Amino acid sequence: MPYPEIHDLHMPVTYPQIYLDLAQERGITAEQVLHKAGLEPALFADPQGRIPLAHHFRLVTAIVELTQDPGIGFELGCRSPVTVHGSLGYALLCCATLEEATKLLQRFWELRAKGLGFSYQLQGEWNVISFYSKLPLSGQLRRLVFDFILTSVYRGIQFLAGPLEAPGEIWFDYPEPDYYSRFKHRLPPIRYNMAELQIRIPGPDLMHQRLPLANPEGLSLAIAQCEREYALLGEGCEDVLTRAKTLLNLSGDGYPSLDDLASQLNLSPRSLRRQLQAQGSSYRRLLEEARRRDAINLLTKPELEIQKIAELLGYTDPANFTRAFRQWTGKSPSQYRKLLTSTS
Repeated sequence: MPYPEIHDLHMPVTYPQIYLDLAQERGITAEQVLHKAGLEPALFADPQGRIPLAHHFRLVTAIVELTQDPGIGFELGCRSPVTVHGSLGYALLCCATLEEATKLLQRFWELRAKGLGFSYQLQGEWNVISFYSKLPLSGQLRRLVFDFILTSVYRGIQFLAGPLEAPGEIWFDYPEPDYYSRFKHRLPPIRYNMAELQIRIPGPDLMHQRLPLANPEGLSLAIAQCEREYALLGEGCEDVLTRAKTLLNLSGDGYPSLDDLASQLNLSPRSLRRQLQAQGSSYRRLLEEARRRDAINLLTKPELEIQKIAELLGYTDPANFTRAFRQWTGKSPSQYRKLLTSTS
């Protein structure tokens, strides 16, 4: 899948600034960090400005090298308030329910995290927020980015829920790092070496309970500001790829066909196919992603036999499902189910 050109992507200066603030707490000046990263101070002069995403990655890499602390993603994720997300953060504070807040975050996600994907779905008894990268991130940088994102989003959910409480867990698709032990007491249950990057909140009822900070007037004003920011960036609120991912859900009749999906998006099948191709994807690729996502969810249900799961996902031959699942995760469905059981 081709990646967007990273030098064409920008992000709010807010996030690099909080990394700089942490470095200063550790006795490292902003000048030292910027010199190490080869960046000019003028990039951070406007608190409402945006910087190239590539510059952000250079900056955080420099901070990790100077602090010798690869766990700063967790540190900042644990301490970042919802308001760090600007007008979108204020909109989230005013939402009536967690479901409304999560859908709003999905709607405006790329306003704050261009190049990183986000989707929300109800999968059985779990509210699942999934993350993925559209960029060629790897190694330490990838861990740092997703340590921060998943931790900060989870802590935001906890804050919004207030006295309602929001139990849940975080899934990472990479091995447990050495620094995790330093943060374990500050984080929810975490599972490593999973097939997805996810935040999982149990129970659909929690998502519909009224939040203590709900404010319809404030929400309307904050959403209007988010839309103005999108207009200034020349962006649409949702691209076709993101919307197609959201709509490709498993039902009793299986998955929507290409024609069904196009109809829901008010597009012709040909136009949908062309737009997905322009974004480096296809209906078939999205279907495989959906099958992988739902296979993992269904394997958490011990009452479902693996053959039945294969049928639900549209595989007429269970061997084809096993082959596909092994390609996705490196394990057979039965091996993966044992892993889920042993880590629960």
